[in-house]
Amino acid sequence: QVQLVESGGGLVQAGDSLRLSCAASGRTFSNYVMGWFRQAPGKDREIVAGIRVSSTYYSDSVKGRFTISRDNAKNTAYLQMNNLKPEDTAVYYCAAYRGLGLRVSVSDYDYWGQGTQVTVSS
Repeated sequence: QVQLVESGGGLVQAGDSLRLSCAASGRTFSNYVMGWFRQAPGKDREIVAGIRVSSTYYSDSVKGRFTISRDNAKNTAYLQMNNLKPEDTAVYYCAAYRGLGLRVSVSDYDYWGQGTQVTVSS
């Protein structure tokens, strides 16, 4: 089992950058696929990015602006967000599962953090 704690959210202006961090408990962090999701008010939770070893996935809306990475020695995953837009405003969640492939559905992920708010003003 793994516990996840996000940090790094905040209020920024359009065009700014933020880096979210996800600290994970446990000794087998490297065995987990990590994902970043977001949920805006009134909308469904959606995947933003995922990482399995060195393989990555990005949603079309963030491709070229966001970068997911992980440091297994620090049990931490990151989401670097550049050129932020007002439509990126949401609560961002870190999630994890242990299994095959790099999955992108909410239901595929077993462990979730509490979320961190990102607000981008125009």
